[in-house]
Amino acid sequence: MPRASCLNYEEVTANFTWSIAEKELHYKPGEPINIGWMCSDRICQMGNERKLALIWENFQGEHRQYTFDDLRLLSNTIAQFVCDLGIKPRERVCLFMDRIPELYIGFLGILKTGAVAQPLFSAFGDESLLVRLKDAGTAAIFTQKKHVHKIRKIRDQLPDLRHIIVVDAGDSPLQEREIAFHMDEARRVEDFVVFPTFAESPSVLHYTSGTTGQPKGAQHVHYSIISQYLTSKWVLDLQPNDIYWCNADPGWVTGTSYGIIGPWSNGATQVVLDSGFNAESWYHFIEKQRVTVWYSAPTAIRLLMKEGKEIVRRHDLSSLRHLASVGEPLNPEAVIWSQEAYGRPFHDTFWQTETGCIVITNLPGMPIKAGSMGKPFPGITATVLDLTTFEPINQTGIAGLIALRPGWPSQIRGYWNNEAGFNAKFKNGWYLCGDRASIDADGYYWFMGRDDDVINTGGHLVGPFEIESALLEHPAVHESAAVAKPDPVNMEVVKAFVTLKPGYTPSDELELEIMNRIRKKLSPLAMPQEIEFVDSLPKTRSGKIVRRVLRCKEFHEPVGDLSTIMDD
Repeated sequence: MPRASCLNYEEVTANFTWSIAEKELHYKPGEPINIGWMCSDRICQMGNERKLALIWENFQGEHRQYTFDDLRLLSNTIAQFVCDLGIKPRERVCLFMDRIPELYIGFLGILKTGAVAQPLFSAFGDESLLVRLKDAGTAAIFTQKKHVHKIRKIRDQLPDLRHIIVVDAGDSPLQEREIAFHMDEARRVEDFVVFPTFAESPSVLHYTSGTTGQPKGAQHVHYSIISQYLTSKWVLDLQPNDIYWCNADPGWVTGTSYGIIGPWSNGATQVVLDSGFNAESWYHFIEKQRVTVWYSAPTAIRLLMKEGKEIVRRHDLSSLRHLASVGEPLNPEAVIWSQEAYGRPFHDTFWQTETGCIVITNLPGMPIKAGSMGKPFPGITATVLDLTTFEPINQTGIAGLIALRPGWPSQIRGYWNNEAGFNAKFKNGWYLCGDRASIDADGYYWFMGRDDDVINTGGHLVGPFEIESALLEHPAVHESAAVAKPDPVNMEVVKAFVTLKPGYTPSDELELEIMNRIRKKLSPLAMPQEIEFVDSLPKTRSGKIVRRVLRCKEFHEPVGDLSTIMDD
């Protein structure tokens, strides 16, 4: 198969079948397939056991690296440890850690046992953690001593949680249900009998935010690797000698689909920097590691743009060969700036937790239209649907709902304990992505905005319901509504509208107190950047709060039909 940049989009699309990936992965339908084994043992069997798989560094300059044989042995070791605890296939095992090697290798080890990996963002507060662990009935959780206090606060509300595994306990005292495990010090297990998972066996449970109700657990299966492998090879253009860097945290789907499964199923060496954003340290890292393929987010790119081009010229970034972005629309200015600063553009990619893989993209070698999402990946049938009839729109330039024909390998198989929520994602035989776009005469998609009240802040989706529920727990809050507010760096941030109970008056101190409460209970992403105290909230005659009215005012957009809104 030629390099991705040499592929002819029309030819590949016309002749495409997912069997291309099956054959390259030596998988035959009906046989066992296990992501953990595919990303470690299989690569070793191909003669790459001594090749570096992971080069890790943190903000303090600590450094660890692992070959694919280390990946195989250590994932075996973790798998055996999990089995010895009595964890059964299909039980959920959570990974609640910073971006340390134990997170990446533990992910493979859990999957080798047949259990379901449940990665969660380590910045989540105890309330966000409780909601997701309780809903999943999680049996065990891997964490660090810096995060274990959050679990201790909620463990009595989690009867299914049998084991709390602390990977860096050291001499720290352990409490009820806690056990220490030190990956690098454990006796390496040479042979582990991988549980025979099949195509439809559950693999990863990622929680995603929605407009109403609590976060939903998106259930992926082991067959998802078929899509993740091929999109990594064709969209990210991963080659055998690449050094690949994905900025995403594995608590989000990008960090697993393209921060673990995609690169390692392709046998690529990936680097991880366990550090927050800093332009100087990022450029130094790229220069030091000789990164060739970089998968980042528009928020990060906009922050780099603010730092200017002079800092770029102080570093040798000549190793960079291919750049791609994910998480939110990539504005045209960022594409142009990237070409000027790095000598090559960022390629936008569109997908989401539910799709499991990139579905609309700018393939290498395709002409880039700055600001466009690109075209559907081969094997993905996409369109935009009329907002009321849910029929495909056959005119160019008309906004509609982005929709996909179900059936690609990495599509989720359902929401955990929420069949109704999953069924609601489909209309007229199409899967609805929840976003609006138009299609131009050349078949390129142009993002127009969300079709619901979900807030996209820095590429991460935040549901208003969870924020509003936390707001209502504050003794001063009577009613609340959380909406998106435009932001030049993060695209959107959270703004909350609050009515107060009698006896409370608006103040800067109260605003800060409420903000910090949300930050601790949920996460920094969910914390409102502004709270506006109001006398009343717009409601329908049935009493439902209409966030649309508030959001439109923030974006200076027409609010549309207000006939169902109650008069003050």
